[in-house]
Amino acid sequence: MHAIPLARRHTIATLLTLAFAASAHSAEQTLATINVNASAVAEGYLVKAVSTATKTDTALADLPQSVTVIGEALMRDQSMQSMADVVRYVPGIGMTSGEGNRDAPVFRGSTSASGDFYMDGVRDDTEYYRDLYNVEQVDALTGPNAMMFGRGGSGGVINRVSKQANFSTQRALDLTAGNFRKRRLAADLGQAINDTLAVRVAALAEDSGGYQRAYSLQRKGINPTLALRPDRATSVVLGYEHFEDYRTADRGVPSLNGRPLDLPVDAFFGNPAAETRPARVLADAFSSQIEHRFAGGLQLSNKTRYASYDKLYQNITPGAVNAATSRVTLSAYNNHQWRKNLFNQTDLTMLLQQGAISHQLLAGMELGQQNTDYLRQTGLFSNQASSISVPLAQADAALPVTYVLGGSNSDRDGRSKATVAALYLQDQISFNPQWQLVAGLRYDAFRLDYHNNVAAGVRALLPAAADLSSRDNLISPRMGLVYKPLNMLSLYANYSVASVPRGGDQLSSLTVVNQSLKPEKFTNYEAGAKLQYSPDLLATLALYRLNRNNVAVANPATGIVDRLVDGQRSNGLELSVSGKLAPAWQVQGGYAYQDAKLLTNVSATALNGVSVNAVPRHTLSLWNRYELNDRLGAGLGLIRRSDMYASTSNAVVLPGYTRIDAALFYTLHDGCTAQLNIENLADRKYYAAANGDNNITPGSPRAIRANLHLKF
Repeated sequence: MHAIPLARRHTIATLLTLAFAASAHSAEQTLATINVNASAVAEGYLVKAVSTATKTDTALADLPQSVTVIGEALMRDQSMQSMADVVRYVPGIGMTSGEGNRDAPVFRGSTSASGDFYMDGVRDDTEYYRDLYNVEQVDALTGPNAMMFGRGGSGGVINRVSKQANFSTQRALDLTAGNFRKRRLAADLGQAINDTLAVRVAALAEDSGGYQRAYSLQRKGINPTLALRPDRATSVVLGYEHFEDYRTADRGVPSLNGRPLDLPVDAFFGNPAAETRPARVLADAFSSQIEHRFAGGLQLSNKTRYASYDKLYQNITPGAVNAATSRVTLSAYNNHQWRKNLFNQTDLTMLLQQGAISHQLLAGMELGQQNTDYLRQTGLFSNQASSISVPLAQADAALPVTYVLGGSNSDRDGRSKATVAALYLQDQISFNPQWQLVAGLRYDAFRLDYHNNVAAGVRALLPAAADLSSRDNLISPRMGLVYKPLNMLSLYANYSVASVPRGGDQLSSLTVVNQSLKPEKFTNYEAGAKLQYSPDLLATLALYRLNRNNVAVANPATGIVDRLVDGQRSNGLELSVSGKLAPAWQVQGGYAYQDAKLLTNVSATALNGVSVNAVPRHTLSLWNRYELNDRLGAGLGLIRRSDMYASTSNAVVLPGYTRIDAALFYTLHDGCTAQLNIENLADRKYYAAANGDNNITPGSPRAIRANLHLKF
């Protein structure tokens, strides 16, 4: 692993100094025992235990990997409403612009991760923008996690924990209004009907604008759940969600001379009318979760999730700028995807005690099927070409566009069927209070079949043959060791592997050449420390190396992309902190140092030694909430990011920036709180993300949100 710079060594030293300074009083008193219950939401920002990383309720301090949990309290205080909001305070995870139509995270330098999302531990991989109206907490895991989640998860995963009926009473309304025509209403209503039946409904309605000119956003969502307790040993939760998201796709601004083109943040390229550039998703999901506790400590859990997605986006995107003529090239395309997911997971867990050694055993099986239809078409302009040059001063003109199949090699009209059958075993061993081991192995039999719908005459224009198929046997090991020299300090080491089959993140990347190639392989080596300085404050330090192998590149002898090489290496450090520094002072934040490089010439514009795009060398985020008295509180956040590249060409730099956010909280009376959030308090201009050298998204200017939280 590369040597860590001096400033990062001081960070490590500071953390260890805190641990040993605390050891004097740790010898005299024992910290309160943590009640390991993932369903219990901790007061404040620190969530002490999760089940996402191991499928068993495990304290964060006992997990041999970096896990950041964003709980309901932090989501409310920052008025979070999207995945981009969530990851701002998670070290090691960033976001690209996702072509203006989807969440597109970057985990430790792994940029092909738009499908690494889960809901209650079950795959939710269609490309769209997720909302938080029905979410209790978000678990962000960095490093490969295929042992728990299967294919993908190359650099990490994001799991949303949904709000479910739980026999407690919830009656909450949240009203949000702000500049840029922000208007949003969310509700959370839950009630026990009797001792065996409970209901809960989370709902959302939003009709908002944005800082980009002509941008609009409409969202609707409803998620009822029903909980049943037929007997003391059995629980059943049934749920259904309907979600709609309609917005204007905005691809941002192009670059000039290696920097984003200096334009107003509301600049549009192409016709700004919303009907010409829609991005929408319609999603319906049914879920069931059944748990039964047998005598002798054996527990059975079965989860089923069926989800149907209808996703469309259509956009006009800027290309290169000609500085001499002050003109810009525009192109257009649309993409329609229909996907139906069906997954079933069955887990058996048992706690065994053999003398002083305890085993938390897990045996599981997952069965899944995904059927997807794809249609991508290229836009032809009035010149009957797939691109057109227009003056920069008139880049938002109303240009007529006709969408046709076969206008470019990127077009497709096809369908795929992916099936998976997986078995996994895991043992969490506690040898004594100081030593713990987590070891697991997963096997996935994965098959992907793709059929090209177009006729043979048109097929010559498209990259796919009539039928393509791949079959992979994926082995995903994981091993983690935890050593506790002190009650409050955990030292750990972890090894894990994940694979991405040739169908890619969205199951649409098979070709005649790559269908027989081995999957890409991601191997993570990690060591770290976790310091629970008090029961309500946890700090985590992680050092890692993530290797990306089996990357397909062109064979110099033939020019065919069929040669597998070691393609990328990421070295880094992550430091996070969550919880209470004092009874009235809560914090959440982290620092990440990332060095992600290509190790070979992947393409003509992605050469050996260049930096991976969308990966800043340094990121820092820290949010504080302080209670001034029993009614009034204040929040202050700092986000700092160093320069990063817009693509692996390394030709365009997104300048680093510092952003300050603030908030005020006032309790009007019991059950009624008013809240004011100000994003980008200093109103600084910055560039938040990119999707290539000429699709760069400006960050929001000063945004003000007023929130009213009612509990009754």
